[in-house]
Amino acid sequence: MYIMFSSYERLQKRSGKKGVDRFQYLKELIEEFSTTESSDAKEQVLANLANFSYDPINYQWLRRLKVIDIFLHQLSEGTLPLRRFAAAGICNLCLDFENKSYILQNGGVQLLTECLVSEDESLVLSSITSLMFLVTPQSKSEITSDKVVKLISVKAEGNNPRITNLAKIFLSDYHYPVKEGDPTKTEI
Repeated sequence: MYIMFSSYERLQKRSGKKGVDRFQYLKELIEEFSTTESSDAKEQVLANLANFSYDPINYQWLRRLKVIDIFLHQLSEGTLPLRRFAAAGICNLCLDFENKSYILQNGGVQLLTECLVSEDESLVLSSITSLMFLVTPQSKSEITSDKVVKLISVKAEGNNPRITNLAKIFLSDYHYPVKEGDPTKTEI
């Protein structure tokens, strides 16, 4: 069972008197990722980092340890499993304002867009969801560029219902023009 720690107080309460040195543990994970030769170990570590990305209490540590850079790098350079975990990590982090800004400033939209050509369900779902989460007034034109819309339109016509439905939501919410008086549409 996964329990998200929503505050430092709750983390301390659940950790006991000695506490948990979460920062040190994350630092050790990153060191293992950087030094291991084992692809299985790399995948396990990146999966763990993606899971830690779910909890906002970890954001400051993940930023300090440059985990977003690891995720961004793996989106373009990693094996399929590493790309899958990296996209999931980005998806988990990108609702936070600081993380979103960093991802946008460091080529995240382009890297996620490149993942849209994959046939891997998890990678595509995380990429589309991340793009949706990254939409801001400043980033909307890049995220709804002709290239992105074309790639997502192809996915909207595919055979995978999960991807098709998410792609249609993206197109409906971010691409098609908002009609005046349509209460179901909001413009970003």
